[in-house]
Amino acid sequence: MGREMTEFSASGDPKRTLELLWGLQEPSSRGPKARFTVEDVTRVAIKLADAAGLAALSMRKVAEELGAGTMSLYTYVPGKAELLDLMVDAVVAETARPDDVPGGWRGRLEQIARENAAVYRRHPWLLQVATGRPPMGPNVIAKYDYELRALEGTGLTDVEMDQVLALVLGFVHSAMRGVIEAEQAARRSGQNDVQWWESYAPLLERIFDPERFPVAARVGSAAGEAYQAPTDPHAFEFGLARILDGVEALITSRR
Repeated sequence: MGREMTEFSASGDPKRTLELLWGLQEPSSRGPKARFTVEDVTRVAIKLADAAGLAALSMRKVAEELGAGTMSLYTYVPGKAELLDLMVDAVVAETARPDDVPGGWRGRLEQIARENAAVYRRHPWLLQVATGRPPMGPNVIAKYDYELRALEGTGLTDVEMDQVLALVLGFVHSAMRGVIEAEQAARRSGQNDVQWWESYAPLLERIFDPERFPVAARVGSAAGEAYQAPTDPHAFEFGLARILDGVEALITSRR
């Protein structure tokens, strides 16, 4: 994963995309029987993206993995834009959606946040997909419906329910981008955070003036000692708790 490219969901042909997402396309009665299904194509595309990111994904590579000709792949999916929507809809179906979650609305939002974080861990390429216009597939809609129900009966308006969910999911997206980018930096550099800091610290001490930046010197030193890393490894839990504290204050005000 990286910041060098961003893909946009729902950027293909809307009619063909919805037909594929909802299984509405009619199989052709002409020609030989299809060797694959749309699900086969989607599964292979996810496998390739998981391994090497979206930059490495192409219709040609999906066809090669399937053992098919590139042009034959277009009989299943019109192009990469529609394929991306199928991939997003498929992976969001992985989030667990239990009916009984302890802890009321807060426990349910915590569970939702952690399930979304787990999906990003399994499929880091998902962080590269801008879903401001989400693919309106059955799994995306089912996930949205389930997650909204965590706030049902809290006294929030429908719009506030949507805004709270967007806030929580936006935090998860941002936090997991930081986590995964840090892990990738460690792999690419061959240094963990402690090793990276040990290589920088002696040089930084020569040029850093703590009297000029007293707050940064004090806080940075305390944080580094506590984390044993440049950033807080528990930042996800801290941030999630603070967001839910704010949601709790909003819900309390409605009562």
